[in-house]
Amino acid sequence: MKRLAKKPAKKDEVAELKREMARLKRESNAKIKGLESKVKSQAEEIERKRGEIERLKADLQKKDRMLEENKKDLSRMKKESSSKIKELELKIKEITEEPGKKEEDLQASKKLLDQREVELKRLREEIEYKNQRLASKDMEMESYKKVTEERIFQLEAKVKELEGKIGELSSIS
Repeated sequence: MKRLAKKPAKKDEVAELKREMARLKRESNAKIKGLESKVKSQAEEIERKRGEIERLKADLQKKDRMLEENKKDLSRMKKESSSKIKELELKIKEITEEPGKKEEDLQASKKLLDQREVELKRLREEIEYKNQRLASKDMEMESYKKVTEERIFQLEAKVKELEGKIGELSSIS
């Protein structure tokens, strides 16, 4: 009788082990599908981040070009105003050195001088305003550049992290 009791017990044990193996296989297949889905979404996220990095790099290059153009414009305007100032100073010198001119010439010259001084003042204010704007743009560009570089660094770190996870997941399966 003892032998008969052992055989059904072994059969039950074998059947239980088979059921357990089937259950474990289903669970592992479900986990594998979940991990595959996760890897796929992480790969998509990596590609999206790469696109964002490229867009940010292009924006930064565009801002750098704009900054260089603004610097060139400011330099050109400074040269123009400097030449106008010299021209006005020469005219003032000519006017003051010629004592024999008529009163009308003096009045016309004075009027011209006043106009030129107003123009000079306007140009100086314009240059000062543009200098302030350029300085503001420089600060803005530096700030944007720092933020962009930091964001690029973070995104690259995230990409490396995700690539590491993908490598781990692919080596597991």
